[in-house]
Amino acid sequence: MVRIRLKRIGSRGRPYYRIVIADQRNAAAGRYIEQVGFYDPFPDPPQIDFDEEKTLDWLRKGAQPSESVERMLKSKGILEKVKINA
Repeated sequence: MVRIRLKRIGSRGRPYYRIVIADQRNAAAGRYIEQVGFYDPFPDPPQIDFDEEKTLDWLRKGAQPSESVERMLKSKGILEKVKINA
């Protein structure tokens, strides 16, 4: 199954995440298909950026977001666009 999930990068004590499309069987820090955004938890409010077109395309193809990415998609209003067009 293809998932939309976070891939942790950055240094120890200063995490930074890429939002990636990856096969569920690959390790969390392993290979991914495509990067569709990033998440920086340290600024207030946290910085979340998605490539909306790529994300919508993958969601329409059946990619399942992880719980944390699903919350981010809802906060940005992207998840509702998929449900409206479906």
